Amino acid sequence: MTQARPSSYLMSITIIGILFFIFGFVTWINGTLIPYLKIACELKTDFQSYLVATAFFIAYTVMAIPASYVLKKTGYKKGMSVGLFIMAIGAILFVPAAQARNFDLFLVGLFIIGTGLALLQTASNPYATIIGPIESAATRISIMGICNKVAGILAGLIFGYIALSDADALEASLTTMDEATKNATLDELASRVIVPYMIIAGVLVFLAVAILFSSLPDIDDSGESDGQTQTSSGKTSVFQFPHLVLGVITLFLYVGVEVLAGDTIISYGKSLGIELATARYFTQATLACMLIGYVIGIIAIPKYMSQATALKICAWLGVVFTIGAVLTNGFVSVAFIALLGLANSLMWPAIFPLAIDGLGKFTKTGSALLIMAIAGGAILPLVYGWLSEITTSQQAYWMMVPCYLFILYFATKGYKAGKA
Repeated sequence: MTQARPSSYLMSITIIGILFFIFGFVTWINGTLIPYLKIACELKTDFQSYLVATAFFIAYTVMAIPASYVLKKTGYKKGMSVGLFIMAIGAILFVPAAQARNFDLFLVGLFIIGTGLALLQTASNPYATIIGPIESAATRISIMGICNKVAGILAGLIFGYIALSDADALEASLTTMDEATKNATLDELASRVIVPYMIIAGVLVFLAVAILFSSLPDIDDSGESDGQTQTSSGKTSVFQFPHLVLGVITLFLYVGVEVLAGDTIISYGKSLGIELATARYFTQATLACMLIGYVIGIIAIPKYMSQATALKICAWLGVVFTIGAVLTNGFVSVAFIALLGLANSLMWPAIFPLAIDGLGKFTKTGSALLIMAIAGGAILPLVYGWLSEITTSQQAYWMMVPCYLFILYFATKGYKAGKA
């Protein structure tokens, strides 16, 4: 990165923190959107409703590599602005989707928002990693994670109040309504997202312009060495870094289990007979547990433990809490799913820097591959939805155990693969 004064460094961290706040706000609304759109669009199964997560997160796989090419042309700073503009377009699309109560159009809007986020995250995550010493990268990303999860908690509370505050009574009354009254009621329910998403679009455009004209310094990672522990000297392809390839698989599984813990917990609570008026707060419980984990990470990494050690602990917690969720009942089982937020909290801050360590001139492409791995959030919820239909919503959570075990392998040996 270009040499920057301490004030410039603080400005850079602040801007990246704001971007991570935006990530959290638009991403964690999905947990509320899933039960909301199931009612408003009259979806028949949970599997259909989990397409919300699929449409959003699959954009990362489709657009991450194109995003890396865009960044090579525009640089990180302009690339962030472009990403924000694209997200604004997706948010605006929610207006006609709500007016027509068209689930497919909602999915298109979510895909476009995910496309903008793919570009934004491809730029901002390596920025947060490279802007300072690699040893403290997990600390910086933990700070970004706090911004992300605080935004997620606020988004869920605000949108849950707007969309699901009377969902239980409304859902019960729909069965007794004639067709005309039912359609009018559902139209009113769908229209509740119009004003919030128009506001989101306006904020995104404002931030895009603000970043474009800000003093945010750009990153120069075109050289062979960027202060990391291993250089890319002698490498001709990004796939010649085994630790990166394993990191991509690990991140895929991690994002999948993180989305499962945050986005399925409301529907899971409802399947246990808990009213939506109560269950709509469950995603916030998961995010609150993640916040606790981020604070622990900021204090402990790297002073008391390494990034790899933190990842090992989190992976073991994931296994224990998953088993606890499956073997208990009611609110206790839901609490174990929420505690997975604690297990997942330090995974991204540890996996990302461990995976891109030493890529040098391949940093942008490596980052794009890792962003593609966010598709785990698109695929694993669908697998969970399918398993919940052939077994139960509770037994389907067993699928997370092997995911956490692979993450444990990466934390133990995988991140060292191919390194001298």
